[in-house]
Amino acid sequence: MILLRRTLRVAVLTFLIIPFTATPQAAADSRKRLPAEAGASARRVLAQLKVARPLSIRGYSHRRFQPRWAHHKGRCDAREVVLARDGRRVRRNAACHPVKGLWYSPYDGKWLKSEKQVDIDHVVPLAHAWRSGAGKWSQAKRRAFANDLTRPELVAVSHSVNIAKGAQGPQSWRPPRRSHWCRYATSWITVKRHYRLSVTKDEKVALLNMLRTCRG
Repeated sequence: MILLRRTLRVAVLTFLIIPFTATPQAAADSRKRLPAEAGASARRVLAQLKVARPLSIRGYSHRRFQPRWAHHKGRCDAREVVLARDGRRVRRNAACHPVKGLWYSPYDGKWLKSEKQVDIDHVVPLAHAWRSGAGKWSQAKRRAFANDLTRPELVAVSHSVNIAKGAQGPQSWRPPRRSHWCRYATSWITVKRHYRLSVTKDEKVALLNMLRTCRG
């Protein structure tokens, strides 16, 4: 009789717990929905961005945005903050410079074992931003843009893929890893919305095509 009561008790507890326990498949489905939702949100934002022809590159200089990396945390400049944020097991010296670590480049899928192999990419390139409206900004605003750690504007990538990208927009360059297109496009749109930068017709079409990959 005691054994029967224990068996019934276990059965009741099991019945109560199962409905509230997510299965691995349910968890996977939940993760898949997030990119799709992000893509839908990004499409709505993209529809609100001003569409215009690119402005003149005349007057542009990298130094008009970034004569040097701005300091954010004590001795750490923006580049060093991103290296610490995006890396694994990063060790820094007294001057905040990384001396050891491991970095994953999401654009091309490369693992980088040395900080010398890593570049900090401006998702929306400085020259591209200039032609999208930043040429009319103050020096202070351009400097804030080039060192922005709040928006998804700065990301650690391999030197080789950063060189390949240059100042190109989505209409002429996309990350080699198609699986990163959704995040890249949503990051691009987020930055452009915050800074009220325009997009071209071809750029908008390219971004919409990339957002189609936001399906999980």
